[in-house]
Amino acid sequence: MTVQGSENSSRRGRRSSTMGGMPTNDMPWWRWRSNVRSALHMLSDPGFQRECWLAGREEYGDVTDAVYRLVEDTWLDNWSAEKYVGTIFRDPQEAALVDTAVLRVLRIMHEVGPDAMVSAYLEHPGWPDAVRAARDAHVRLSAGDGEDPDVPPRTLEVLRIMTRSA
Repeated sequence: MTVQGSENSSRRGRRSSTMGGMPTNDMPWWRWRSNVRSALHMLSDPGFQRECWLAGREEYGDVTDAVYRLVEDTWLDNWSAEKYVGTIFRDPQEAALVDTAVLRVLRIMHEVGPDAMVSAYLEHPGWPDAVRAARDAHVRLSAGDGEDPDVPPRTLEVLRIMTRSA
């Protein structure tokens, strides 16, 4: 695999090599982008939430794990995604959609608590809005990376492998 330099930046319309379909080097902080995308993907899919989170499938973590991936390195719980345009996010539109999703999900997490049962999140009256916001952000980021937003989310182990490599 060839790692491309900044002269081949996605801002010039080119794409890098991929690993598992996700660009591995066209965004400076692509590992952080991978974690944010993984979280948004899981938070945006009600079917996945029922089949994996409610069923307790450990290979995908839970809601708290997804929220942690969303904000752990980026501190998106403390400042705007706009700060990361050009490093994690391709443009202000991606950043704005991520900000909306983060705010909606965090509001629910603060209300129900980080150790709440998955059902407490899914039954929260604001959850459908959070899911829609996460879906909007997920679709935009997936399109920016040339991926299909409707493929099933990757397991946490696959995410670890992808972000450890390249």
